[in-house]
Amino acid sequence: MRTRRASLGLTAALPSILLLGVLTPALGVEEGFTPLFDGESLDGWMLVYGKHSGRGYIVENGSIVCPADGGGNLLTREEFANFVFRFEFKMEPGGNNGIGIRAPLAGDIAYSGMEIQILDHDHPKYKDWIKPVQRHGSIYDVVPAKTGFLKPAGEWNDEEITANGRRIAVKLNGTVILDADLDTIKDPEVLKKHPGLARTTGRIGFLGHGTRVEFRNLRVKKLP
Repeated sequence: MRTRRASLGLTAALPSILLLGVLTPALGVEEGFTPLFDGESLDGWMLVYGKHSGRGYIVENGSIVCPADGGGNLLTREEFANFVFRFEFKMEPGGNNGIGIRAPLAGDIAYSGMEIQILDHDHPKYKDWIKPVQRHGSIYDVVPAKTGFLKPAGEWNDEEITANGRRIAVKLNGTVILDADLDTIKDPEVLKKHPGLARTTGRIGFLGHGTRVEFRNLRVKKLP
């Protein structure tokens, strides 16, 4: 969820970008899927708009972790057009992150690309004021997801994000909570505010907001 983004805008000072190595495949993933994380390093990822203080993202116990003193955008070096992205995540109470899809390197990815919310939206600091389009699994500020399928903070969740042409779908713990046809979005103000809805390719990544969120078992399948 966007809490503050001024430091990520195009008018901000040039970001420091950490370019990392190539992906190291692992064994045991589903047929057709390729690991995006080797469980030990951030090879294959780049940190964009990382905080000048703090740790950005780290690897702990086989997970990519956005620590509370970290954040920024951790993006794949490779670009993906149509794909299925599967992963597990765990949040601290009040956890807040996002999954960037078809993301460019520049700008606020919730607008210049698309952001799928990762949010403990029932936490007291959110639940009384956030909009439906800000809840977990939503295309941020565009299409709301169904609620009631997120496990409590501190437990691992399974999620699958599918981007196939103009269709974006999210499955959480076995239930489809979002199935959106981007061509049905006609509001000119929304389209103007979210030019990233028109993108056909880009990077997958984590969009941290200064709370601890852990990710593991990251794998992707490219679609035609």
